Amino acid sequence: MSVNEKASTSEMEKGLPGDRSPAPSSAAGAMDEWTEADEKKLRNKLDWHIVPLVTILYLMCFLDRANIGNARIQGMQKDLGLQGFRFNWALTIFYIPYLLIEVPSNVLLKHVGAKIYIPFLVLGFGFCSLCCAFIENHTHLYIARAFLGLFEGGTMPGIAFFLSNFYRRNELMFRIGFFISASSMSGAFGGLLATGLARIPRWGASKTPIHDWRNIFFFEGLLTMAIAVICYFYMSNTPGTCTFLSEREKYIATERIRREHLENAKEKTQKIHIKRGILNINNLVCAAGFFFNNVSVQSFSLFMPTILRDLGWTATKAQLFTVPPYVLAAMWSIFISWISDKYKKRGVFACGHACVAMMGYVILSTADRAAIKYMAVFFGAVGCYPLGPIFLSWGLNNAAGPTVRAVSSGYIVSVGTLGAIVATWTYLPTDAPKYHKGHSINVAAQCSAAAVSIAGILYIKWENRKRARGERDHRIQGMSEEEARKLGYRHPEFRYIE
Repeated sequence: MSVNEKASTSEMEKGLPGDRSPAPSSAAGAMDEWTEADEKKLRNKLDWHIVPLVTILYLMCFLDRANIGNARIQGMQKDLGLQGFRFNWALTIFYIPYLLIEVPSNVLLKHVGAKIYIPFLVLGFGFCSLCCAFIENHTHLYIARAFLGLFEGGTMPGIAFFLSNFYRRNELMFRIGFFISASSMSGAFGGLLATGLARIPRWGASKTPIHDWRNIFFFEGLLTMAIAVICYFYMSNTPGTCTFLSEREKYIATERIRREHLENAKEKTQKIHIKRGILNINNLVCAAGFFFNNVSVQSFSLFMPTILRDLGWTATKAQLFTVPPYVLAAMWSIFISWISDKYKKRGVFACGHACVAMMGYVILSTADRAAIKYMAVFFGAVGCYPLGPIFLSWGLNNAAGPTVRAVSSGYIVSVGTLGAIVATWTYLPTDAPKYHKGHSINVAAQCSAAAVSIAGILYIKWENRKRARGERDHRIQGMSEEEARKLGYRHPEFRYIE
């Protein structure tokens, strides 16, 4: 079965009218068509070479971002004089350049190429993390966190856009879910790693000794930089430049994406692409959902060690008890991503998980026993961590054209970053140890994420019905085939994914 024949078999795979496009040039010879077995073999190769690589990179990204929470309870707060709201300001400052750089970074990524640009970002934030081992006061911490945000801002949307150039719409959610699950894996890995690194005896120069929380920043930053250098030799810019693929596999990998979206991978960035990436109603829905969920995800990762410590546990016990919720969240995120691709649904899973997270925060806010509160942490983790990949892949699925997808992923994550800024002020020292206000904010955030999901589903059903009835056909009247292709997701035969 050819890809053109398969294109009409499901709404999930239906992009622009690929089954009506002219037949490929005969110059390509035998490479013009391929079987499902060929495509499955190709997917397996991509999965083994690309997905583990970007997962490791995002693991280090989130590890270097969230290790400040681990360092805080290992003595950093006292050593740097982080009284009052200074710690919250350190968290907030990180997200300001993070927010501003995301869309420009993705546009730059499209021009520079992933092979150079993504390892450069990883090397940059690894170096910033390492520098945190030598800071002497809260001002130094603010500066280091600002530069860390500058480099990390382009990583998540960049990787998402990178994957969208290799995978079909109905394959993307599982891969995005897998790499974003690294955020929860970093929580598990980070707690264990911080416990071990903090126990390394004092070492280094007499004027700048490295010990306790400084070990966390130094060794995690050094590890990130080493991985960035190695990553350069394994990254590829496009399917056509993958060294692990044969010439025929390169052709299939490139052509199947081109046929699904009827796009030109070398298209020049224009203002209309940026406008469509931002004003797409689906992207507005997904960006809003990402925003509300990010309030919970980021506050969860940054404050969970502190919340557990304030239950009366020691710093070491609090670090170690952060591990199980993160492990479960990572495994569940991967499973739900697979299920979502299997059933070709996004919104219903988003709504369901928001409700689970909401329940967890309600219990945290109302329960008194430490064991019950710890159980509620699992509900919060399992509920909110899968929502990030759901909203991001939902937006990418409903965008067409490489530049529009690049802008879409950057825009969704940028708006979501505003939620992260809110998250840095959800758990305040004045609200300790029960943090009623913080938990209540997260209940409201998850309730809003559920409402946004329902609104997205209803809009997509409405719009797809109008297109099925031919009420959008006027958009292509009088247009040439080439002009019609440039409509992207606005083309009457493009079907949105629910």
